[in-house]
Amino acid sequence: MSTLRVTAEVLTVHEHPNADALELAQVGLYRAVVAKGAYRTGETAVYIPEQSVLPAGLIEELGLTGRLAGGNADRVKAVRLRGELSQGIVCRPKALAAVDLARAATEGTDFAERLGITKWVPPIPPTMNGDVESAPDLLPWVDIENIQRYPDIFTPGEPVVLTEKLHGSACLLTYVADGGRVHVSSKGFGSKSLALREDPRNLYWRAVHGHGVAEAAARIAERLGARRVGVFGEVYGAGVQDLTYGADGRRDTLGYAVFDVSAEIDGQVRWLNAADLLDGGLPLVPRLYEGPYDIDRVLEVATGRETVSGRGLHLREGVVIRPATERYSPVTGGRAIAKAVSPAYLTRKGGTEYE
Repeated sequence: MSTLRVTAEVLTVHEHPNADALELAQVGLYRAVVAKGAYRTGETAVYIPEQSVLPAGLIEELGLTGRLAGGNADRVKAVRLRGELSQGIVCRPKALAAVDLARAATEGTDFAERLGITKWVPPIPPTMNGDVESAPDLLPWVDIENIQRYPDIFTPGEPVVLTEKLHGSACLLTYVADGGRVHVSSKGFGSKSLALREDPRNLYWRAVHGHGVAEAAARIAERLGARRVGVFGEVYGAGVQDLTYGADGRRDTLGYAVFDVSAEIDGQVRWLNAADLLDGGLPLVPRLYEGPYDIDRVLEVATGRETVSGRGLHLREGVVIRPATERYSPVTGGRAIAKAVSPAYLTRKGGTEYE
């Protein structure tokens, strides 16, 4: 999931091809359906992104009572309105009536707290839960921003790598060379420096043992002279999420694929090329494209059928975009990394979204 920021944005307004009373307000590369005439190109409004949870008063003010997602009908989710994908909400809340939104857009002001908007946290099924303990040495995963919200993370023509984004649950493993300690966690627990105590029933520990992840991390640590190595993989299959890739998370056919590796070397944590380090030692997420960055090409590759099973069993969630050479991004304030998600995935029926 990406970070939650509710900001003022300068809009570009387009015609809605299938509705005379509606238009499309563009923020970054996202488009949100709005009432015709409500906004003009160049004007500023507040953009509330997907996965935001809205307070009841704001929902009523925006006329969205009973129209949002989730059990409480309070979560912003991508929808199709008259055939066009609408991602997020464009509005001018009464609570910000006295605010200079143009200036706020320039300054990047975040209005989430002021508007009472929070980030949706997916539920944790029992198989992904467990007893936790403090793990200050755990190497955490990072939130990935959507390229459609921040299209300037990469420059046109920059060499990039696109890997398939799998719909599973992120498994974090940290190997500490001093004493050979192993910490295993989920993305949610890992963000709080908490590790799951070893339990043979736990989804992540089953994946770690079943694929020899700790042993692979130990080999990497020895090869690099690293104090810590983090191996980040996606656990997938039936019983994990609605997209299964032909695997079964309830049996020995539990799926697992590595999407990133980090290592602390000489006191500095670095993100490394998983394909070079693992060299067949662990399954990797599929590489779908290597070449010059082009946003149209990225969005094209993000759609289609999954390639993990080799049989195209269902739709593809999307792709993760990385530079061919790891670098810093002033746009994200950290790694240059982003995701692009398939519209078909966003609007599928009966989908699960666990942590």
